[in-house]
Amino acid sequence: MARPRSFNCDEVLLAAMKVFWRQGYEASSMADLMAATGLSKSSLYGAFGSKHGLFLAAFEAYRDERRRVLHDLLAQGPTAFEAIAAFFHKTVAHALQGDRPFGCMSCNEAVELGPHDADVQRLVESDFQNIEEAFAAALARGRADGSIRPGDDRARARFMTVLVVGMHTMIRARVASVVLEDAVRMLLDSLAPPS
Repeated sequence: MARPRSFNCDEVLLAAMKVFWRQGYEASSMADLMAATGLSKSSLYGAFGSKHGLFLAAFEAYRDERRRVLHDLLAQGPTAFEAIAAFFHKTVAHALQGDRPFGCMSCNEAVELGPHDADVQRLVESDFQNIEEAFAAALARGRADGSIRPGDDRARARFMTVLVVGMHTMIRARVASVVLEDAVRMLLDSLAPPS
């Protein structure tokens, strides 16, 4: 009979997620993961089956948290326009935090593992679809509250998804914040109703 787990799975996944997010899958050694989680290799393998299993569980945790935060941010504010603006401004502010220039874990893994790992590709596609759906809902709310100019919500949601993915790639490359701020300004100018 297996021993019961004596660790908090959420805390372990968060610690592993930070390692994978910062270093990528290939560059994250089991020694790195053991140091971050405080667990032995046998405990990690016993709980997750393999490094890949741990990665997939950590990536799912990242995606779940990101989905929750995105939906919460886009639901806030007196208008949808203000909520969208706040989301993109927070993305830029995140880039300015010197201790977290990791970009987006989904973007990072789309490049690193997506081309040859079907599980990761499926998760990345699902994550990007969730982002698009959240933006489409915010745009529809904005048209209803009058804060967003009329237009094709689906096409604009796709544009916003491509923009945020690109911004996260630029964050990872440590570009100047003015580049990101200009992109956000252009987006918001395109969404604001005519004066």
